Formats: sequence, structure tokens, C-alpha cells
Amino acid sequence: MSGWGGGYIVDIPYMTGWYRQQSPALLALAAILGGVEATVPQGDDPIHFLELGCGQGFGALLLAASNPSWRVTAIDFNPAHIAEARSWAAEADLPNVTFIEADLAVFAGEAAAAAIPEADFVSLHGVWSWVAPAVKAGILRLLRDKVRPGGLVHVSYNALPSWGPRLGMQKLLRAAGRQMGSRSDHRAEEGVKVLKALHASGAIHLTQPVSTGRLLERLDQLPVSYLAHEFMNENWAPCFMTDVAEAMSGAKLEWAGSSHLVQNFPALTLTEAQQAIQRQFDDPLMRELVKDVCVDTALRHDVYVRGARRISASERDALLRETSISLNISPEHLPLEAETPVGKVELNPKFYQPLVSALRDGPRRIADLLALPDIEGRRDNPAELVGILVGLDMAEPAARRAADPGSAAKRLNRVTTRRFLKHGNLNMGIGAASHRLGTPMPATLLDLIVGERVLAGDTDPARIADAIGVIDEQAAALRAVVHQTLEVRVPVLRSAGVI
Repeated sequence: MSGWGGGYIVDIPYMTGWYRQQSPALLALAAILGGVEATVPQGDDPIHFLELGCGQGFGALLLAASNPSWRVTAIDFNPAHIAEARSWAAEADLPNVTFIEADLAVFAGEAAAAAIPEADFVSLHGVWSWVAPAVKAGILRLLRDKVRPGGLVHVSYNALPSWGPRLGMQKLLRAAGRQMGSRSDHRAEEGVKVLKALHASGAIHLTQPVSTGRLLERLDQLPVSYLAHEFMNENWAPCFMTDVAEAMSGAKLEWAGSSHLVQNFPALTLTEAQQAIQRQFDDPLMRELVKDVCVDTALRHDVYVRGARRISASERDALLRETSISLNISPEHLPLEAETPVGKVELNPKFYQPLVSALRDGPRRIADLLALPDIEGRRDNPAELVGILVGLDMAEPAARRAADPGSAAKRLNRVTTRRFLKHGNLNMGIGAASHRLGTPMPATLLDLIVGERVLAGDTDPARIADAIGVIDEQAAALRAVVHQTLEVRVPVLRSAGVI
């Protein structure tokens, strides 16, 4: 490995992906649910989105393509990542995104940092628990300088105490891999082999608690680039939420909520007895610490605000009612129950089925949905509706309800299809740009391929399957899957403005 990485993995690129919890719309909803005034981006709001540690930039590209009026700035330490991101942006012709190679430990004092305008939204996905103390200090300086008053910051990180029992697993994987491999991905693979062998032998700290054993069992199913970056860098260190909050206060940032929206609802995360204990504390950070001890939250998605303006429950509900949402699922696939951290919760079909049916043809305001005449249930609780449909990944916020598929979004989706097709994984979850939503929509590579053919006027499953190209014995199965995608997913993609 080269020596300029300062302990960070730079000899192989990080995997490309979009992480839903980075969406500015979800950050705003998290703040609102937490009782903090925030604006869910709408129309052509002049937003500046800043991403620190952007990897190969796919998330920044999706946001830029979905919102041509935004300014998107994305920074990463690895020049290979930035070169790939700039190439992708040029191919998709996205002039509103800028990629900067920089060392965040010192960037805040440089001229390039001074040229960046104040940010409305900032995201650090996974960075905080992977970098050295000097880099964390540099991040805090940059946040202090560049987050506008009222701006929101997303910070995701490996969280304690969930990672506590897995510390030995990470330590052994990294130490064994360093002695048995050369490149970081090879080291990760060799380290996993050692862990799997010890797990099979009954090593107590690899089998207990059960969550550790389950994680280890699926390690070899995860992308090796993820394993290398997650486990092989020198500064890997999970954090307690309260310690991260204390650090963020140095940049005048105050915790507001979780962009994993379900985590903002005690009834969906804690038992009644645990909720009673949590309610003994007025301090929201103490309540979060209680929750973290009760729930296996390995990765936190915290939202911070620079200057919290507190709102009442009625003001919160008024903001939520003005939010528009669009379905991620077919109305026919509404589940009767959903999995939450506290267990399965039943969804009242007499309430939710009319709502999702009304969303079949396009996004609707929460206020309009709750005013539907045929729903049976509480009409005065928009927070529950947002928490269930958006929080459980069944719907996305929609910035422009009547917008056509934007040209920039369509260009990026075409480029994404071409770039990912070489990987050959049609079920890969990657995300699609959508001008109507203003936020990426969860989608598979097959969704994008079929959607692009539909835009070109081709709806024949046999022709589409043949164009993808598979060996003969798989052709019939692929045609069937393409037919199902045309019947089930294409209407959802069309409703969301992807096609």
C-alpha cells in the first residue's frame, strides 16, 4: 500500500452507492419531527449541499441531477475517487456539482475552502468513525465556518454500545489480514477467513452476543471494498452518541433527530417499560443514550442544526401537512405489518390502503391524504403517517409534485445504467435521479434498464431481456422478471417522475 493515506484505505476505491439517510428532505423531516423548525426543500429553492467524504461521488451526482438549481460541493481525500466523480459528472453533463480533492485535517484554512459558500445541508456518511483525531478537528473547523445559521448536518457513524461486543472481531480481522495479504481488499478477505474459522470453532467472542455471530456469518456476502474500508483502516473507532454530540457542539451544532426517521418514535423503538425509563430524563441526549443501550443500532444517522428554533407540536404538524410524498412501492404491495426495532407493527389497511391508492398517480400533500373521505383512523397525526410511510422506506418526499422527468436526471440515469451494467448485477440497489422528487429514489439496476427502454418507447419484455443479454438457459427467467418489472415497478417509477 502507498504511504500517503495516513492510515486510511487509499489503495482500493470505496464502493459506489447512495445512502437514503443523506437526503436533505429527510434531514429536514428529522428536524421537524424533533421539534426544530426546518424547511423541506421545494421547487427551485437555492440550496447548497456539501458532502464531506464523498467517495466516488454518486450521492452528490444524484442530488445535483435531481435539482439543477442546487449547488452541490463534494470533497474527498482520495484523488482516485475525485477523478472518477469528475469523469462521471462530465459524462452526465452536470455543471452544478463540484468535486474537490482535499485533506479535511487542514482544508478549513485553505483558499479553496474560503471560496465555498455557506451550506444549507451537509452530510458526513461513515466518515466520523473512520478518521484520525486531526481530521475530526479539521471537520469541526469547516462545519463551524461553512454551515449557515439554521443549516442541517447529517453525521453517520459506527455507534456504541452496539459495536462494543464486535471490537475484538474488528481487531482480529485487521491484524490477521495485515499479516496474510498485501492489498487492502486481499487483507480483508484473508482476515474474514480467519474469523470464519474461529467462529466455526466456537470462539466465544465471535458467537456471543447473537448479533455478533450474525454479522460475522454475512461478512463474506458483503462487497470486499466495504470490508476493506470498514475494518482495515488504522483509525476505526465506534463512538457513543453523547461523545459525538459534545464534539459537534464545538461547531455550534445541536442534535435535532435521526434521518432514519423511525428512530424518532419511541413507540417504534422501545418497549413500554423502556419508554417509561427514558421519560425520566429531560435531556434529549440522555434519552438517546438510554435508547442506544436498549436497541442494536450499529450505525447512527444523526441530524444536527446550527441554531435550533424550537416549534410546538401544532407548528410541527402544520409543517408536516405541507410535505408532499411519492410512493416507493406499488399500492398492491402495501404490507399488513412492518418490522421496527421494537418488533412487528400492524398497519391498519382501512387507513393506509386508501392513502397509498391515492398516491398511485403521483405525489400528494400529507394534508390532502389525511383529508381523504374513505380513510378510517386518526386524521390529526401527520407525524405517524410520515414515520410509517417515509420512515419505513415506502415513500419519499417530493419537492415538485407536477414536474416532468428532468433532462439532467434522465442523463445521469442513462450514464448510471451504462456504468453499472458492466458489473452484471441486475438486482443491485443503486438509486435513480428524479427531478420530481428532488431526492434519489431507491431503484435497482434492472429498474433503470427497463425504465430507459420504456422512455425510448419499448415495452416488449422479450426485446428488453434480449438486449440485456444472458446465456440461453437464463433467458426465459429474465424475460419473466422484466415483465414483472414492467407491470409492477414501471408505474411506480413513472409516478415518481423517474420516467
